[in-house]
Amino acid sequence: MSEAIEKFLQMVKDSDNIVFFGGAGVSTESGIPDFRSVDGLYNQTYDYPPETILSHSFYIAKTDEFYRFYRDKMLCLDVKPNVTHEKLAQLEAAGKLKAVVTQNIDGLHQAAGSKRVLELHGSVHRNYCQRCGKLFDAGYILESSDPSPLCDDCGGRIKPDVVLYEEGLDDQTIRDAIYYISHADMLIIGGTSLAVYPAAGLIDYYRGNKLVLINKSATPMDSRADLVIQEGLGAVFGQIEV
Repeated sequence: MSEAIEKFLQMVKDSDNIVFFGGAGVSTESGIPDFRSVDGLYNQTYDYPPETILSHSFYIAKTDEFYRFYRDKMLCLDVKPNVTHEKLAQLEAAGKLKAVVTQNIDGLHQAAGSKRVLELHGSVHRNYCQRCGKLFDAGYILESSDPSPLCDDCGGRIKPDVVLYEEGLDDQTIRDAIYYISHADMLIIGGTSLAVYPAAGLIDYYRGNKLVLINKSATPMDSRADLVIQEGLGAVFGQIEV
């Protein structure tokens, strides 16, 4: 075990108000591709760049094309939580972790048992009719025979409850994230490049002295951290004993 991981484990042991802030790297070990790595979605070839397809204006202008990509690449409904999701849920159950703030939309934290999950970018598991407001699960979207899924009550267009490019984050979710981060005695940031704002700016609200960054590659915030571990999350979290 490395000295850095030993220090991390001691920090966890000594803390009782932990907040975890995570990105795509939390779920890659479950088989969900991230966006910016060599094999990520941004380095694959489509008719349009993924960041264009996943924008509000593209959703409005080319809804069928949006849903072709969305069903193919964003609805990973058969994946399971990995050890990082499971350990975070255990830390919460033990009263040590107070909230998970996530940029992911896959719902794997909840599937692992986490209760207080702040989803900055929404969830693929919530979808709503833009006309009547009826809610639909992800299975309905995946199995719909329509190129763009329509409400089975009113025929309105269904939109995923995910934050697309050009859309703002939910105000209440942001306020809750700021509250938990600002009150944390330990902030663990894992599996994120910290390149997407305003989400990445949330770490500015942390006031403690146990800021830990766990990511396979360097981030713009490494110099601000009290501890940096450049390893996969599973290798680190798998050693936590709760």
